[in-house]
Parts: sequence; structure tokens; C-alpha cells
Amino acid sequence: MGTWKLGFWGLLCAAFLFSIDAVELRRNQPTERISGSAGDVLEDDPVGRLKVFVYELPSKYNKKILQKDPRCLAHMFAAEIYMHRFILSSAVRTLNPEEADWFYTPVYTTCDLTPNGLPLPFKSPRMMRSAIQLISSNWPYWNRTEGADHFFVVPHDFAACFHYQEEKAIERGILPLLRRATLVQTFGQRNHVCLKDGSITIPPYAPPQKMHTHLIPDKTPRSIFVYFRGLFYDVGNDPEGGYYARGARAAVWENFKDNPLFDISTEHPTTYYEDMQRAVFCLCPLGWAPWSPRLVEAVVFGCIPVIIADDIVLPFADAIPWEEIGVFVDEQDVPKLDTILTSIPPEVILRKQRLLANPSMKQAMLFPQPAQSGDAFHQVLNGLARKLPHDRSVFLKPGEKRLNWTAGPVGDLKPW
Repeated sequence: MGTWKLGFWGLLCAAFLFSIDAVELRRNQPTERISGSAGDVLEDDPVGRLKVFVYELPSKYNKKILQKDPRCLAHMFAAEIYMHRFILSSAVRTLNPEEADWFYTPVYTTCDLTPNGLPLPFKSPRMMRSAIQLISSNWPYWNRTEGADHFFVVPHDFAACFHYQEEKAIERGILPLLRRATLVQTFGQRNHVCLKDGSITIPPYAPPQKMHTHLIPDKTPRSIFVYFRGLFYDVGNDPEGGYYARGARAAVWENFKDNPLFDISTEHPTTYYEDMQRAVFCLCPLGWAPWSPRLVEAVVFGCIPVIIADDIVLPFADAIPWEEIGVFVDEQDVPKLDTILTSIPPEVILRKQRLLANPSMKQAMLFPQPAQSGDAFHQVLNGLARKLPHDRSVFLKPGEKRLNWTAGPVGDLKPW
């Protein structure tokens, strides 16, 4: 880039941050409650509105897997583990299955990790089938509805399609035995075979305690305009480029690597959390899947999320006003990202920050230990409660079958 261009961008950056400073765009913005029904939903208390029966499965489906690899507690798919722990001690749990509204099968399908800590989904379908065969044989409740009053936590990249590459996930489709159940999943994309109607979209796991230890003083100015740390290309899995993130991340790098308004890099510094708290906008582009923990981190740290993932279905969308707290950019418009963000009026930015400063907004994105009122655990229960009462049509007639137990890839039918 020529010297005159660097000078131009430097002046633009300084001018924009001066205008931001003129309206005191700092971390200690006053909070603003979400108005209307969304705010009420966010603050709902699910206790007393539903009862959940937890199947007691052999430990090979959950606890033994975790004992084998405790790293599962810290990765972004860990919601399946913490949800299990939460419900076991929750006031909504019932030990009497006859009074249950919902049935929960705790299976840790993402806890088979590579040496690099990435989950391998290839055994997950057989594991899930095995667990469903067990509960359908030992209890009568699955067979009454073929799972229509059961829920499963499936936080894989593409949920119950059980593959990390979208093309393969679409080819597989949702595991046939789960097609009547309610799926609690991180993956959400409209008109996609891996998101069935009635699913509850949740945030990925991000470690609350770790983030809390990196909080910086409230009066710290937000001196970074746009912030991102992560891959732009996945050379190992997509050597030709263009498939990973549908080319959106590559477009961010190619267009803005030399733009001083953009603090972007593949390096992940020890000050990552602190840097997010110093930024006005945090990019949240799709990767292999539309979602990532950056969305959680941005909300928790009050950095306005810039969501680059066409047709994404965001967590708890009936409670969190994503259009009001974030910025949505179409994947094809990534080259215009600088123009889009610099054209947002400071007063609009300020309102987004006030909404993000609301503690209930941050709480809804986290799975804290122990659980706290209004957190992601409670938002899941709220979502389940809002689906009650079950329609009588979910209960099958004696001898009626709707699911095909032999459907799916041949490899999935092998014993686990």
C-alpha cells in the first residue's frame, strides 16, 4: 500500500475514533433494558413450569468418556456436559417419570477428541442409537411418542447431522431416530437440513470464570475499531480455499489486512479477552459452521458483534434482540465492511452498547458453575417450557411406528 493511502487511512481512523470519543464511547456505558416481550422472556423463571426426567444411563455414555479425556470440560461443545450436571441438581428435575413433561438422555457425543482437542463425530451416531435402543427397551416412555417428548443436547458443528464439513453433514442429514425429538443445538441456519423445526438454538460454551478473570476497568476507552483473531484460511482441510467459511474470512483478510481501522490477525495473543473489551466491533464470521464462541465473547465483553453468516439462527432469538445489539453483514458484502461500519451513527453504536451492558444479556449467553438465574441453562428450560403442553398428536396409537430404525448410512447401524 502506498504511503499516501496509509496516510489517508490513518487520518480516517483518527477522525472516526475522535468522533467516537466525542460521545464518550467507553466501557462504562449505562445499561438499557430490552423493551417489550423480549425483555420479559429473557427474565423468565422456568421453575414450576415444567418437570424433566433424566434417564440414568450406564456411565460409558457420559461420565466414563469424560474421565478418559477431561479436556471435554473446556471445549466449545461442553454444553452437553454442563447441561447434564445442571439438570441433575435443578428444581425442575423429577424422579417420577409419570409426572414428567420432558425426558432427557445425557449422552456426551462430542467428547471423542483428537490430540489437538478437536471432536471427532464419527462414532456419535452409533453412540446415540445405542442410547436410544437402551431407553426404548428399559422404559416405556420413548415408545409412547418415539421421542417427541424427549430432548437431546447435540452441540456438534452441524448438530445431529454429526459431521464437521457442511457438504457431508447435508448428505447425512439428522440421525433418523432423532427426527421427532427436540434438539438443543449450537448449529442454527434457516432452511438447512441440519436444523429441524422446534429445535432450541443455544450459545457454544465459553468459560465464564476464565473470562471473568480478564475483565479490565470500566473506564477503559474502546480504542480499537474492528477486532478479530482467528483463521482466515484452513489450508489443512481446504487447500484450494473458498470452501472454508464460504470465502468470507478470506475476503476479510484480503480486503482489510492493511486497513488501520481493522485489528485482525491469525495470532491469538494472551491479551485476547482484554483486546475485545477495548474494541467497538468484533467480527463474528462463520467458519466451518455458522457459529463460534466469538459471539459469546463479544456479548460478554460488550463488543458489538458483527455477524457474517447468511441465514444464521442465533441463540435464544425469542429472548435476545440480535438485530438491536449486533450488526449483520451479508457474506457477499464483506468487501464493503469498512464502509458499512463507519457509516453507523455514534448514537446507534451507543444504544447497542447500552443494551449489551445489561447483565441479563450477558448472563443468557453463559453456562456458569454453579448455575445462576437467567443463565443459558435457564434459557434452555424456558424454551422447553414454552413448547408445553405437548399436542396430543405426539402420542402414538398402540403399535404405531413412524421412525425407521434401519435408515441411515450402513456404518451407523453397527453396534457401539
